[in-house]
Amino acid sequence: MPLRGVCWLLCCRRGFSLLGRDYGEKEEEESFELRHKDDSTPNGQSPSEMIHVSQPTRTANGTNGVRVSDVADEMRSLIMEKSKMSLEEEPEILVKGWLLREVRGNWIKQRRFWFVLSQDSLDYYSGPEKGARRLGTLVLTSLCSVIWPDKQTFKETGSWCITVYGRKHCYRLFTKHFNEAVHWACAIQKIIDTKAPVETPTQLLIQDIEENKFNPEAVEHIYQHNAILKYTQGPLYAPLLPFPYGGLEHTYHNGKGYCSLREEAVKLFYCLQQLESSRDPVPIIQGVLQTCLDLRPLRDEVYCQLVKQTSHTPAPYTAAHLRYWQLLTCMSCTFLPGATVLKYLRFHLKRIQNQSPDSEMDNYASFISESLDKTKCRECVPSWEEIQRLMSRQEMLCTVHYPGPGACQLYISSHTTANEVVHRMQHRLGLKDSKNTFALYQHTPLWEQPVSGGALMADILTSMSSKESQGQLKLCFKLYCLLDADSISVDSMEYLFLFEQCHEMVVRGQLPACEDDLQTLAALRLQSLSGDFGTHVPCPPLDQLFPGHMLEARVLVALSAPQTPPSCQVGGGGPASQRFPTALLTGALWSHTATAAHKQKVESDLRLRSRVKEEAAAVMASILERWRGLAGYHRRDSMAAYLAIARQWSGFGCTLYEVDFYNSSAETFSQKVWLGVAATCVSLYRQGEAEALESFPYGQICSYGVSDSNTFKISAAGGRDLFFETTKLSEIMQLMNAYFHAVRLQRGKGDDFKISDATDLAFHHAPTPALLELPSHPV
Repeated sequence: MPLRGVCWLLCCRRGFSLLGRDYGEKEEEESFELRHKDDSTPNGQSPSEMIHVSQPTRTANGTNGVRVSDVADEMRSLIMEKSKMSLEEEPEILVKGWLLREVRGNWIKQRRFWFVLSQDSLDYYSGPEKGARRLGTLVLTSLCSVIWPDKQTFKETGSWCITVYGRKHCYRLFTKHFNEAVHWACAIQKIIDTKAPVETPTQLLIQDIEENKFNPEAVEHIYQHNAILKYTQGPLYAPLLPFPYGGLEHTYHNGKGYCSLREEAVKLFYCLQQLESSRDPVPIIQGVLQTCLDLRPLRDEVYCQLVKQTSHTPAPYTAAHLRYWQLLTCMSCTFLPGATVLKYLRFHLKRIQNQSPDSEMDNYASFISESLDKTKCRECVPSWEEIQRLMSRQEMLCTVHYPGPGACQLYISSHTTANEVVHRMQHRLGLKDSKNTFALYQHTPLWEQPVSGGALMADILTSMSSKESQGQLKLCFKLYCLLDADSISVDSMEYLFLFEQCHEMVVRGQLPACEDDLQTLAALRLQSLSGDFGTHVPCPPLDQLFPGHMLEARVLVALSAPQTPPSCQVGGGGPASQRFPTALLTGALWSHTATAAHKQKVESDLRLRSRVKEEAAAVMASILERWRGLAGYHRRDSMAAYLAIARQWSGFGCTLYEVDFYNSSAETFSQKVWLGVAATCVSLYRQGEAEALESFPYGQICSYGVSDSNTFKISAAGGRDLFFETTKLSEIMQLMNAYFHAVRLQRGKGDDFKISDATDLAFHHAPTPALLELPSHPV
């Protein structure tokens, strides 16, 4: 009995403490402040370094009649001390009702409260009756945010949830009715939208500096009397710029490990301070840039933090302090700040140059100022090599290959585009007067992809270095639009481009020709590479001379004769069926059949590989025999003969894309064809056939473009629409745009370029998009 009494007393004490916590809690006053570590006051805060930001708040009776006094910015407060207001002093109420609030740390997860939304705050009480005690308040400012109800939470909890984020607190409110949840969310968001924007001390001081930028004494006075603008060794407890309250769980950054923007801003300042003592600053710099790439609002914050840490530095010429300038250099070549912060940054750079002429800081400031005029927003974070180059204000070295064994090395900056590299390659290789156009490609032995002309080379190199096949992936300079193949000189570099790219099409099986012609082409290729046949002359593998899919197709046809698998007979009604259960026989039969099928598959694969090797040996022997017959052929003659055979195909010079053609009768994408894009027309080819199924001159094409995420549409004259399903949407559109643009330039120069009348009409009906950019054709 005494034991039961003790247990009852402990439970009562636990219950009273819970009730006191739930119904007697008082939330701390919310303040927006920046504190420094070296404080001189007893409470750890220095009057000169404690900065508050104020917003209009409610008075004791809940009205908006009180104005914030015009006191110094350092003494303002975001939220005044809340009074113990009851429902008898009720302000203008917008929405009120019962809601469940999530309570953490208690054995009861949700508690029912009476919520009241006014023009200034969201309050909750113990009940709706007069005299009920107010248990908590969330003051609404422009930085508050509301997360609307979602189906996933409803499936998990059985209630619709809205989340309201404040300065230090978060209310998760639940209701059984969807309409009620939406009504509360709309009402709260409407109040937030009507609030004046919150301005931090840093923003107010930036405005003061902008207004007094032509008065050096006033600017110096601002810096001397506001420690928040100057270098500090202590931590930063709040961001310099305002950020909305709340985490990133509801954004697409969920899962990347990010906290709220306010917390990430404080963490970034700590990372900046680690630069001073780090042996290798590149990982820290790359991490800061990655965070700014993912969380765009933090870019202005980091710029402000770097300006702060490079102002009034105790030891400005040390290597540790220059790390801030190196990060600022990388930032200036990766992201641009907002207009206000950009003005502030430019003023800071000019001020540093005036204060420290002919110094290392002056050199960095000059480099950053020039970069800000050229920078475009990057698609990926600078690579390790690029960051190291930027830290020393040097350019990167880029290797560009071209058809054949040749390659060029060019110096590029973080702002160099693919078009600039193309123009430099044309001048270096003597191709600036060519009528054809060129482009850069990301190239591997299995695939290649053109690079958009406006793409930044630094982004391209970074993406290439991060891919798994980086050993074989390289950047190539190649022909893009073949507008005039007849006037190319046999002795020119452009002729070599045409020959090499034509051979790539042959090896990939994109040149429809008979096997006899393909073997002749392979022999001519060997003659052009190695000269006359010899037993000691190195010979490349067959897959570099002849399309391998033809060998496999021929072997598969030979092995396609149906073979009857050995039957497994099991006698019924004999002694075996009487001795063993039916289930056991079934399992044994299934196991035996599966083993036999696996063994048959292995034997079939071995037989296929053996036959492919035999066919490859036979084809190679035939190619070598033809090579012997080419003795005495000069390299130029071999290339000319090779291209003469290739030109017999009517689609010579076009770029082929494998697409699924829409079958209107079956209403499915069932027929695989080649879509050939050439200088004057677009054609459809059945794979492996030389004759085009259909051709559409550009003059007969009314429009083209993307119909949906992976469907390309061409509208031809006569009201006919062609649909193709492909993964090469952007490449096809860019190439068609480039042909339109190139033909237009040829006509403008007055060159003798053959265009049919039908093609000429296309320039009157369809606008010509910019070169290598996605078109705006309506579909």
